[in-house]
Amino acid sequence: MGAELGATTSLFPSDENTREFLTKQGRAADFLELKPDADAVYDEVIEIDCAALKPLVACPHSPDLVKPVEELAGLKVDQVAIGSCTNSSFTDLLEVARILKGKTIHPEVSLVISFGSKQVLRMLSRCGALDDLIAAGARVLEATCGPCIGMGQSPQSNGVSLRTFNRNFYGRSGTMSAGIYLVSPATAAASAIAGVLCSAETIDYAKPEMPDAYLIDDTMLIQPSCDPAVEIKRGPNIKPYPAKAPLAETIEAQVMIKVGDNITTDHIMPAGAKILPYRSNIEKISEFCYSQIDPQFHDRCLQYGGGWIIAGENYGQGSSREHAALAPMYLKIQAVIAKSYARIHRQNLINAGIVPLVFEQPDDYERIAMLDTLALDCGKLAEGQPLTITDAKGFSFTVQHHCTARELEILRAGGLLNLIKSKNQKTEA
Repeated sequence: MGAELGATTSLFPSDENTREFLTKQGRAADFLELKPDADAVYDEVIEIDCAALKPLVACPHSPDLVKPVEELAGLKVDQVAIGSCTNSSFTDLLEVARILKGKTIHPEVSLVISFGSKQVLRMLSRCGALDDLIAAGARVLEATCGPCIGMGQSPQSNGVSLRTFNRNFYGRSGTMSAGIYLVSPATAAASAIAGVLCSAETIDYAKPEMPDAYLIDDTMLIQPSCDPAVEIKRGPNIKPYPAKAPLAETIEAQVMIKVGDNITTDHIMPAGAKILPYRSNIEKISEFCYSQIDPQFHDRCLQYGGGWIIAGENYGQGSSREHAALAPMYLKIQAVIAKSYARIHRQNLINAGIVPLVFEQPDDYERIAMLDTLALDCGKLAEGQPLTITDAKGFSFTVQHHCTARELEILRAGGLLNLIKSKNQKTEA
């Protein structure tokens, strides 16, 4: 979540807690201690008294709109969803089971649980916690993203859904009018019983600890193959990766869309049961690109042959969904100029062969309009060097690219897969 909230990197020490976890997974040999140097210096030090922390809730429609649970206590809840890739470990769900044990969820609340893995599900079954969850009224889902990306369990219209997931961007749940609140597993379980948002602090239950050993079950996992003889079977909705040409010497094209600040990957490439079944069909899924903001974006790109995207601050925040880069690439978007980027999406753009540029003067954003023709000499792309873009209306402005030598190599090849393929071909020759 650090990257989604603006951090370039989030690092945590690999300490005795890490060693204990790996040991109980039978992977003690994988432990490597990671800690700062004794003389490490920091720009800023923030001390957090964990004992003083109170339960928090992230409000619609961003993970960083955080308030104490007590400020929203009593908010009527229609749905509670626990798990997916976040807050779905054995100890997370064991805590939920202990809160729910011997109780029944509120009759006006729907509670669904997505387990983190088959191993978690089996361990909960072995210790009896799974029975406590089911007896309380929870519905059991597969170990998948599921409700987190709107693939089922979309909340009712205008409903309130408490979720232990990591994202609550607008429309992501599949219900545009729903209010999605992010909470801890304990808060979710307590609220499912009460029917309103509340803390679990008043409930008497034993906090779970790590088990003596974790169940390890890697059966049914299929290892990837590099054997060229392996056949890729494609049904009618599975298409090959779209071809992308190497970077042209000059980009001269029109602006296909101009968007504001904090555009998420859900804005660019929406989730939901209507769209995500086309994940393996970039041609089809591109029809939904930017559909929540500008339903004409897809057709405009086809009409004009693609071009530029102009954006504000923090472009591409949220899910690492690479389709938010692949769909624009298919629609022949050649470059994006933004005031700033979310780190993961910027890298996805580069991997897709789309040039990510940054306004040197943010005010230049205001001078550009839809369908303006912008020109860039890509032959001048060099590490650490600014670039000049000309607008056909008669002015020019400076942009930065902040690309490393490796990233420039990827862009010139037309994307990461192109680069890997070309290097493999040279090796084989």
